[in-house]
Amino acid sequence: MLGHIEPAELQCTVAVERLNPAGQAIKRQLIRKGTVTLGRNEFQDMVLRVHDGISPQNFMLRDFQLFTRFAKDGKCTVKFIPESTQVLVSDCPPDRLKMFLKTLSIKHQASQGIKPMSDRDKLRAGLPRAFETLSPLQLKDVQKANEMRSKVNAPIQPKGPSERSVNKVLGERKQVKRPRPDCDASPVKTLHPNKKPVLVLPVAQKLSKEQTAVLNAVLSGKNVFFTGSAGTGKSFLLKRIIGSLPPKSTYATASTGVAACHIGGTTLHSFAGIGSGSAPLEQSIELAQRPGVMQHWTSCKHLVIDEISMVEAEFFDKLEAIARSIRRSTEPFGGIQLIVCGDFLQLPPVTKGKDIQKAYFCFQSRSWRKCIHMNMELTEVRRQTDKAFISLLQAVRVGRVPEEVTAQLLRSAYHSIERDGILATRLCTHKDDVELTNENKLKELPGVMRVFEAVDSDPMLFQTIDAQSPVSRLLQLKVGAQVMLTKNLDVQRGLVNGARGVVVDFQPGNQGLPRVRFLCGAVEVIKRERWMFKASGGLYLSRQQRPLKLAWAISIHKSQVSSALMSHHESFCIGSKLQSNLNIFLRESSPKNENCLLLTLKLF
Repeated sequence: MLGHIEPAELQCTVAVERLNPAGQAIKRQLIRKGTVTLGRNEFQDMVLRVHDGISPQNFMLRDFQLFTRFAKDGKCTVKFIPESTQVLVSDCPPDRLKMFLKTLSIKHQASQGIKPMSDRDKLRAGLPRAFETLSPLQLKDVQKANEMRSKVNAPIQPKGPSERSVNKVLGERKQVKRPRPDCDASPVKTLHPNKKPVLVLPVAQKLSKEQTAVLNAVLSGKNVFFTGSAGTGKSFLLKRIIGSLPPKSTYATASTGVAACHIGGTTLHSFAGIGSGSAPLEQSIELAQRPGVMQHWTSCKHLVIDEISMVEAEFFDKLEAIARSIRRSTEPFGGIQLIVCGDFLQLPPVTKGKDIQKAYFCFQSRSWRKCIHMNMELTEVRRQTDKAFISLLQAVRVGRVPEEVTAQLLRSAYHSIERDGILATRLCTHKDDVELTNENKLKELPGVMRVFEAVDSDPMLFQTIDAQSPVSRLLQLKVGAQVMLTKNLDVQRGLVNGARGVVVDFQPGNQGLPRVRFLCGAVEVIKRERWMFKASGGLYLSRQQRPLKLAWAISIHKSQVSSALMSHHESFCIGSKLQSNLNIFLRESSPKNENCLLLTLKLF
């Protein structure tokens, strides 16, 4: 199925608007299920074809503008200046739109050196009308596009007095119009050559056979649950799935705010609109029927749920009943396609004194088996390459730890916990312990404390942002503070989400930016970064903050767990984030029988 996707073709909603001289739409044609294709006509001119299934419309790609600010939401606009027409694309799978725009940009720039035929020559040629879809991008297209960009950006040597000097003599003042930031005034911008990035051939990271099978099952319309050990690429695959589905009818959710932020979605509770979900079913249905919430349920065709292992059975059953009631459908989950991901052998639901022998895990719910069509597992571990360490993790994952594995873990107590001033991070089961440890350690450091305050798009909704943001509103630092990076800055240099470091100093000036030395050896001045969050009602929020958090201690996950001791689930979740067992430092060990572990292995 994936092999038939053309990079020069889109299946989406299309609107074709005719514009008056003021740029206002005077005529509009809306095509709910249209096809947009890049191709060449009989004269080898690049053409954008819009097809409504009956008759195609062709637009010459010569003098046009691209508006791509909302491409990540599956939207873009192509404005054809001579024809006073614009084509608005919406509800397009974001990944496919990204490849389409890349193909358009590179192919157009590569063809700039070809002199177009005049209208007279075209008439004399007498060729029959033709349309051929553009071929996929090749290396020669990228090389040709870069060559044309270098020619366009070459500085022009003035032969006479400059325009600026002439204007100065004549006493003239010309107003220069600033270009709009979201618009490519020309597909080839005349930027300074030093700031012009070099085009490269877009190469998507290949999926494994297992991942491809999951994606094909999702695109065929099946309700899919896929699981796998940590490091098998579940999150990577989930993002590919979301990018392959139409955004208008796809809702990406997760059981926690941090997980939701990671996939660019919202929490499952926020989507459902029923608060904590503790209310009776009748009251929950009333809450879900509120105008802003009901729109989610009625427009949703594809519901993605990440970290499903932390969703309780009772809550899942309640959501299924709400979906059928609001959508007035007898189909499981109201006919919504479910794409569910998680590992029941990592993080279980948060329970406070509940009996785990009752319906507890999501797969124990009454509606699970009728909602999920396919259970699929990813088995190829990609994060680690050390086979011995992978075997150790798998043993911990299923709670069957032989003596040799136990001895290997206990020997980790002799591993060094300090390197280049960077200490090993203590992993805690409770968030309160993390905050107390980091606060006390920071106070013990000498020197002046620097405070960095976040800039939120809506300060009144800071609590909503806090629930999803990986960074806090206030960041307090000192020289010597142990920190962790919370965003990928430069993967090639090892500056990735989770990289550990220590603050070495602060830059002079008002901002006083922190300079951090990381375990990978890189020393980086940490500037402000931006995170986007999707709130209820389709509202987008953002936070700008330094991508750091204190890291003397961190929690296993954001919610508290029921026991002060780490379970097999949590121990595996921690260890699986490491590259090898040399990075483990086990302070103490306490064997513990896990009823919930046995339950998971038995029932799932």
